Amino acid sequence: MGLSNALVSELASIVGAEAVKSGDLDRHLYSKDAGVIRGEVSVVVLPRTARQVASIVRTAVAHGLAVVPRGAGTGLTGGAVPEGPAILLVTTRMDQVDVDAANRTAWVGPGVINLDLSNQTASLGIHFAPDPSSQAACTIGGNVANNSGGPHCLAEGSTVNHVLAVEFVTAGGEIVVAGSGAPDPPGLDVRGVMVGSEGTLGIITRILVKLIPNPPAIRTLLIAFPEVRGAAATVTDVIASGVVPAALEMMDQPLIRAVENFVHADLPVDAAVVLLAEVVGHEAGVDVEAELIERIATDHGAFQLRRAADADERELLWKARKSSFGAIAQIAPDYYLHDTVIPRTKLVEVLEQIYQIAERRNLVVLNTIHAGDGNLHPLFAFDASDPEAVTQVNQAADEIVEISIAAGGVLSGEHGIGQEKRDLMHLVFSPVDLDAQARLRDAFDPEATMNPKKILPAGARCFDFGRPIPEGAWL
Repeated sequence: MGLSNALVSELASIVGAEAVKSGDLDRHLYSKDAGVIRGEVSVVVLPRTARQVASIVRTAVAHGLAVVPRGAGTGLTGGAVPEGPAILLVTTRMDQVDVDAANRTAWVGPGVINLDLSNQTASLGIHFAPDPSSQAACTIGGNVANNSGGPHCLAEGSTVNHVLAVEFVTAGGEIVVAGSGAPDPPGLDVRGVMVGSEGTLGIITRILVKLIPNPPAIRTLLIAFPEVRGAAATVTDVIASGVVPAALEMMDQPLIRAVENFVHADLPVDAAVVLLAEVVGHEAGVDVEAELIERIATDHGAFQLRRAADADERELLWKARKSSFGAIAQIAPDYYLHDTVIPRTKLVEVLEQIYQIAERRNLVVLNTIHAGDGNLHPLFAFDASDPEAVTQVNQAADEIVEISIAAGGVLSGEHGIGQEKRDLMHLVFSPVDLDAQARLRDAFDPEATMNPKKILPAGARCFDFGRPIPEGAWL
């Protein structure tokens, strides 16, 4: 569908001409996220208020266009990439923050940068727990849309556990609030449905988040192992002991070497794998838990144990962990970062299979893992100008999904489904499951205006393509 002057003029009347981007370069720049999928953007619009978003949605419907929400563009699954003509609604200017220190909550706009919120509330002794590796750039709206967590969600729970309410604009252009600051609100949990919906049910315009106290004491441990098996056994035994660290992260040797050359954090480059463990709480308690982790790690062959001596060293260690993706630029011009989840006890065998896939396809793979909850992030470094390399990377990614599911895992931990894993949903969900999800989506957006062709594969409805409905299924 060609871009009409009438559409641009209508959008400009809503948000101002400076907030409408319709030039070829702008549309090209916004046509992909941080992943490898590129789409078609008809026009880019940057609203500031929920009322403007509602007007944009009504305008899109009038012009027969879809609406695709986007935050900072740090997503990796093509979730914010239009598949077909669409208005790309960018929320980065919706960055208002209203903190209620007494209730330890804040109403925030979807364009608020994740790390900025915690920096803003640091003087109040509270912070927002979810901390994706991209937290210095990613927005809270994107975190909510994909239920994206981060290293420090192991003990505190993923993003959905930190969202009390969401304000969103429906496909009909209405502004609705789901949830509240009150504990245990009655009725169906529409708030929970919105978290992780990837913009397919509505456009989130404000979020009521829970803020938690900054811990009085922190111990950060770097533990090196000569083999992956010892590190994996340590993770399993630490959790089994009853200690749930604030974070329990793993990096393999190829990644350790790339990161050390990039950050210079004195990482043990001769280790097959390192664990970065962190415990928080009161002074006496964190020392006891740190000693327990060190003892378990020693029993499983750890050859180096190091505690961060101060806040500066702790910050450097976390900088190393969160610089993983930037460090890849030393190896290749492009990367494909994957995301699946497996049971912790299957870590060794799945990681071995990932290395075998990479070797068979002549690919460079580096691994960073939220080891405490089994969230894998294999990272392929490659040159996207080489069509064969692109083919091999995409096929390797699908193989990793298949071996993860076979090990009892799931499709994604925090990146979302988007376009990347949409056609693999059948590996986890039955036809009845997919039909139920499609019906829920239809209830919110019967005309498929909101971010269409994401999450659910074609034919998700049981009656599509004449698929029979299993006898006794509730529909």
